[in-house]
This record gives sequence, structure tokens and C-alpha cells, in this order.
Amino acid sequence: MPDPEAEPAQEPSLQNVPQWPSEGRWWEGGREVAPGEEFDPRRLDTPLDRLTRSSGGRRSRTRTDRKRGRYVQASPSPGDATDLAFDATLRAAAPFQKSRQREGGPALALRPDDYHRKVRVRKAANLVLFVVDASWSMAVAERMQATKGAVMSLLHDAYQRRDRVGVIVFQKNQASVVLPPTNSVQLARRALRDIPVGGKTPLSAGLQTAFDVTTRELRQHPDLMPLVVLLTDGAGNVSTTDLPPQEEAHRIAEMFPRNHIRSIVINMEHAAFDQGLAQELAEHMGAPCYSLADLRAESLLRTVREELAEQTP
Repeated sequence: MPDPEAEPAQEPSLQNVPQWPSEGRWWEGGREVAPGEEFDPRRLDTPLDRLTRSSGGRRSRTRTDRKRGRYVQASPSPGDATDLAFDATLRAAAPFQKSRQREGGPALALRPDDYHRKVRVRKAANLVLFVVDASWSMAVAERMQATKGAVMSLLHDAYQRRDRVGVIVFQKNQASVVLPPTNSVQLARRALRDIPVGGKTPLSAGLQTAFDVTTRELRQHPDLMPLVVLLTDGAGNVSTTDLPPQEEAHRIAEMFPRNHIRSIVINMEHAAFDQGLAQELAEHMGAPCYSLADLRAESLLRTVREELAEQTP
């Protein structure tokens, strides 16, 4: 018989999710922020969205080097007969057959310079990773509410579309993965319920954690198409090294474009006080910078969806 005093086993899916205090008070005056209103995601009318959403399954299409996927075109591959595109190779060799023919030779003379390789595409899942500045500011409650609502709305169709959504928050002296990449609405609802806000701004820690999570996901799922959504005013005031906070954040930000990780920056600074720090950070990330005057879950979700629709392999 089971021991009645034994501690219940933790659910495996929640092992890596920090268990925040229910009142969210890591500091004086902390308060709980409820999720924004959930809703069915709006379908975009862009040509790419119509193409990729014409049937169920994964939303985006990406090139693949594997011998799987639909053959869409061919590219020259002199000397390399891997995954040979016979039709394109024959067309490349055809104009030279008269000059290559010799008595007793083959009817069709191919040379390595004629080789063309198949270019294939596969449906690929998206990884949407929200990285949220949870340090104290005038917009922090609004920012967190909109993020939670957008995450829950994205997850409504993530299972069918094979998309994965995750959330990282940074505040006080560290960054935490409050929602590891998942397509589970139930897991997300439990993980996002209690997230504390307030304290200092460890921007570089948030960026580094986002980079680490994304690269780990790409190692496990090579065909994922990542999109990092950073909500911040761009002002960091905590370093993890001896570098000044802003310089450290910019150096980490430059790792994203170098590793082909697509990102967008949502500028959370009020227009009257904006010093251009979010835009400067976006430039180091090779990312567009948006200012959402009316930050609600729907407007944030619409911005993310538009970026996914425009995502090119």
C-alpha cells in the first residue's frame, strides 16, 4: 500500500517551471497580474498565410537539406550527385550532346558539371518565445496582462499547427523560464497564473536566457522556425559580467542575427520619455522595433502573427 505520509510525485511536465509564491511578493508591494482576455486568433489575409494555412498541419514552410519534403525546384551542384534532380540534370546536359557524342559512346553523355540537386521544402513549426521585462515601470501590469493573453490565444491552435510557445521573464537580478516551450494550454495556464513583477532590469540575463532556450530547441527540433518577441524599454541596469549593462546587452543581442534567430522588439517606453534605447537594442538584434500605443493581447498577437506570416526561410 502507498505510504500516506509520502510526498506526492511532481508532474514531469512541470519539473522545469518555477513555482512562484501565489501572492507574487518577492519584494515590498508586489502584486498579481491576471491574463488578458483570451480570444480566437484572427486569420491574416496575406498571400503567404493563405498558402500555408490552406490545410491543417504546420504553418510555415522552410527549405530542408534532408531527402524529405516536396521537390519544388533544382539548383546546380557540380560534382555532387546527392539527391540528384534528374529532370534538371538532363536539361542542363541536353545542349551539349552533339559535341559529346562519339562512336561507340553512350546515347546520353552526362558530366559532373551537369548535376543539379533537388531543392525541397517542408512544413515547419514555429517557436514563438516571449521575453518580457517584468521589472517595475508604469506599463508593467499592462505589459504582463497583454503577454499572457497573447500566449494563451496563440496556444489555442498551437497543437494542431505544431507550434510551440514559451515565456521568459526577467526582473530583479535574474531571468526565469516561466513557461518552457510547449503547445499545452493547460500547462501554460498553470505556469502563467502567478508571475511577480517589480525590481531592477537584468536585460542581458533575459537576452542570454532567450538565446540559450532557442538554441536548445533548435538542436532538438532542427526544422523549427524561431521568433523571439522581446517586450522592453531597452534600458538594462544589471550586468552579469564586468561590462556596463547596456554594452553587455548589446553584445548578447548581436548573437541572435549571427545565429539566424529572428526577433522583434516591442518598445514599452512611454513616447514622452523614450530615449531610443529599444530602437538601439533592436538594431543590434537585427530586428524591427514596434511601439504599441494600445498594448492589448489582441494587438500584440496581431503583430506576432504578421511577423510569422512574413517569415521567409
